[in-house]
Amino acid sequence: MKVTIDVDLSPEEARRLMGLPDLEPMQQRLLAQLEKQMAQNMSYMDPETLVKTIMPVGAQGLEQFQNLLWSMAKTATGTGNGKKTNTRKPE
Repeated sequence: MKVTIDVDLSPEEARRLMGLPDLEPMQQRLLAQLEKQMAQNMSYMDPETLVKTIMPVGAQGLEQFQNLLWSMAKTATGTGNGKKTNTRKPE
């Protein structure tokens, strides 16, 4: 024997029927707080502010970074310590 019962309830009515807590006020507070924090952090989305944050010393920092990369490349090839490494095989 099969018995089928159809119940037409809204989500709020089903929540009350099952005794679940109403989380809507808490969700509204969290969304308001999130919106406030996002509005405060919008200044970081400004391209000029973003570049200043990433490169605080400007062109000097970029030049130092470039020099670091060059020295790493020279070290990797064996030319950074004053010695030349001959990678060609003798003929």
